[in-house]
Amino acid sequence: MTRMKAAMAAVLVMEKEGITQAFGVPGAAINPLYAQLRERQTIAHVLARHVEGASHMAEGYTRARAGNIGVCIGTSGPAGTDMITGLYSAQADSIPILCITGQAPRARLHKEDFQAVDIASIARPVTKWSTTVLEPAQVPRAFQQAFHLMRSGRPGPVLIDLPFDVMMAEIEFDIDTYEPMAVYKPAASRNQIEKAMQMLVTAERPLIVAGGGIINADASDLLVEFAELTGIPVIPTLMGWGTIPDDHALMAGMCGLQTSHRYGNANMLASDFVLGIGNRWANRHTGSPEVYCKGRKFIHVDIEPTQIGRVFAPDYGIVSDAKAALRLFVEVAREWKAAGRLRDLSGWVAECQGRKRSLEYLRKTNFDSVPMKPQRVYQCMNNAFGKDVTYVSTIGLSQIAGAQFLHVYHPRHWINCGQAGPLGWTVPAALGVRAADPNRKIVALSGDYDFQFMIEELAAGAQFKLPYIHVVVNNSYLGLIRQSQRGFTMDYCVQLGFENINSDPGDVTAQGYGVDHVKVVEGLGCKAIRVHRADEIAPAITQAEAWMAEFQVPVVIEIILERVTNIAMGTEIDNVVEFEELAAGKADVPTAVSMLD
Repeated sequence: MTRMKAAMAAVLVMEKEGITQAFGVPGAAINPLYAQLRERQTIAHVLARHVEGASHMAEGYTRARAGNIGVCIGTSGPAGTDMITGLYSAQADSIPILCITGQAPRARLHKEDFQAVDIASIARPVTKWSTTVLEPAQVPRAFQQAFHLMRSGRPGPVLIDLPFDVMMAEIEFDIDTYEPMAVYKPAASRNQIEKAMQMLVTAERPLIVAGGGIINADASDLLVEFAELTGIPVIPTLMGWGTIPDDHALMAGMCGLQTSHRYGNANMLASDFVLGIGNRWANRHTGSPEVYCKGRKFIHVDIEPTQIGRVFAPDYGIVSDAKAALRLFVEVAREWKAAGRLRDLSGWVAECQGRKRSLEYLRKTNFDSVPMKPQRVYQCMNNAFGKDVTYVSTIGLSQIAGAQFLHVYHPRHWINCGQAGPLGWTVPAALGVRAADPNRKIVALSGDYDFQFMIEELAAGAQFKLPYIHVVVNNSYLGLIRQSQRGFTMDYCVQLGFENINSDPGDVTAQGYGVDHVKVVEGLGCKAIRVHRADEIAPAITQAEAWMAEFQVPVVIEIILERVTNIAMGTEIDNVVEFEELAAGKADVPTAVSMLD
């Protein structure tokens, strides 16, 4: 046994649990922990410019690689409340992050001390576990339990709140014999998988809905193998995009009200059986269960028991980690294929491929107008960035259009905040991805408002040499909210444009676009380029890559868009409204498109 400060025990446990990177903002109440981090020098640290930014950096770090757990650290009071949004985002998307907050000394709790707040109670609804450690000897075991809970079952975040005097107290602790606790993950049985397979082989037009749980379980290869063995086409959810490459013959498109492909919705509506794995039937994917479920049966496989039947009752449910289930699905499928027990689905696959060929290119992208339409921007991005790019995005018309027009070919190459969708998420999340992987090609995608929310985190990218490309599509509007306000026949409080008194009169931004992002970005120590035309995008990307190599800082490519572009979306998967002219030349302004036409 060794005598040490409780804060040192916390650092040593984190080391044993594999932590090498943290993001945070030091302060008086958390300084005892920072003192031990400084002494050990084993956990790198990025100083965020906002504590919420630190929590989103931790999310990006976790999402980038299998097995990662991001750590965010803040002082007491408002630092903890600032990180609530990151905890909510992580909880909603099943992302494990560890949030550590400082707290007032125990004797000052419940006395309205400076920056003392019951953060454990505040965080409880958006974490797997949230606790204030009141006994110094419990600190190492609290951290051990935190890692056990984050990794077990449905992954998710944990908050540990440490009073100042608890961290400073000395305890006896033997780190040399410390071992992480065994992780618990429910696993499907052979009988359950065989039952599911018996149901599947009765279907004539089955689909697999591949959710983010497959990516969390690092099981995308097994998914593709199972799909290829059975010949069942795959519809990834937004969080599962990349589980199967976009150009794979069995990739049947994404389904949904917004972030979807026309052929994905059409294939879903034509199906008679759906096997969902690691997904939660999110409403932006399903629309109403009445439309989504009509005429088809469902099997749902999920690691979290309470997800089964939460949105609608499946015909059969299996509580299992996605990898454990897919291993058995592959095993049984191999045996059944050898025994001739699988249905020939080649005709159904041909139907799905035919819809993909006929519907994929109906949304026109080759617009030549200036200011640019976003559809042309995504066309240029597809041409420029290739198959190995990792996209990072959160919410808004920029993300919705990105999901409709961009392409993803690998798991963890679409890093997106799903259920929570907080504005400002993209910059810090991209920095977290870069901290996790120094070699990956990273392109963040934001509208101008998302970009402005946490733009200050670019300074952290410059200081800590975390380069990536950030494409900002600027229409000087809250575009998604403006589009939703059509239902109220208004355009109210969603305009971001104004006449900037400091802008160059010869620049487009002087014509009412407001914030001069190039100047702001440069003031934060990064590089920026403004683009007006499609033929300027490829040279801008080449310049951005050169600047990243030379300066090792984030580079922003701001693309000036037309003010108003409505992006296809609808209230049901069979009633998605197209606003722009289609590639075939027909104008739908607006009209609902039948997915089975």
